[in-house]
Amino acid sequence: MLKRLAIALACLLLLGAGAAAFAWQELLARIEAPHSGIAAAGVFVEIEPGDSVAAIAGRLVTAGIVADEWTFRFAARHSGRDRHLKAGEYFFDAPVSPLAAVAKIADGRVHLRPITFPEGLTLPAMAAVVEAKGLGSAEEFAAAAARTALIADLDPAATDLEGYLFPETYSLPRHATVDDLVTAMVAQFRAVFDADLRARAAARGLSVREVVTLASIIQRETGSGAEHALVSAVFNNRLRIGMPLQSDPTVIYALERAGTYDGNLTRTNMRVDSPYNTYRYGGLPPGPIAAPGRDVLQAALDPADVTYLYFVSRNDGTHAFADTLREHNRNVREFQVEYFRRPRAGR
Repeated sequence: MLKRLAIALACLLLLGAGAAAFAWQELLARIEAPHSGIAAAGVFVEIEPGDSVAAIAGRLVTAGIVADEWTFRFAARHSGRDRHLKAGEYFFDAPVSPLAAVAKIADGRVHLRPITFPEGLTLPAMAAVVEAKGLGSAEEFAAAAARTALIADLDPAATDLEGYLFPETYSLPRHATVDDLVTAMVAQFRAVFDADLRARAAARGLSVREVVTLASIIQRETGSGAEHALVSAVFNNRLRIGMPLQSDPTVIYALERAGTYDGNLTRTNMRVDSPYNTYRYGGLPPGPIAAPGRDVLQAALDPADVTYLYFVSRNDGTHAFADTLREHNRNVREFQVEYFRRPRAGR
């Protein structure tokens, strides 16, 4: 009898252990299986600072991301990341398992919208990018870009933020405003134009505004990184001897400000009476004409050690440089006059 009781008890224990093991495997399967309750268009979930695991689970259940609160809480505890869930806005656009939802929130993979500003854009061009990305209207961006208090310590003479909105890719929360964007862009400019660059500018007797203005002209003159220091040398050499900069991009900027630029630069355009017209007025124009990048800001303060005073486009993205007007005129004939006279494929 005792032997039979022992066998029966062992069987019960085995059955209990088997049932427990089965239940455990069921739990693991539940937290690893994607839940199909999410809307086809995706859903945003906002997790507030200080939210408990239970509160987060409730938000996810309401959004259809997990089936029930208990499963998510078990997944968080089982993963060991229940104390590491981060606040922010998360976007779910496909079914995920409770464990995957835990990982996303613990990793802080919040939803951000990227927006990229290439180097050399003007404020109106930036406004067009903002409007095209749906972050705000061009008018809202223009108003935000008039907040000169953001750089008053660097440039008390600024009438807008032209040149001070650093060109880069920014990742923004869904509810970010154009004011938030502009604030971030100025902060990035400050990070790039750091104490070292400001000290180098002061050592050369240049204000921040003068450096940014010179850099913006260099930026608009060449898209070749290898030429930034060379173009900088040309303009620094001209400024040193009192020679006009004679930069086409400054004339284009003057025409754009007046709303009269149609994409062509004519002889009549070159005579426009504007302080930005560096053919008519010596020295630097009143302010920046675009947003210069990091390398160009550095090149403005560190020109190449050359004596060039002239350059002309080779029509391939690079330029031919010259010390003398005679040499420059030869380059103009070769790369402008003769170039357009020669037959080329596709013409």
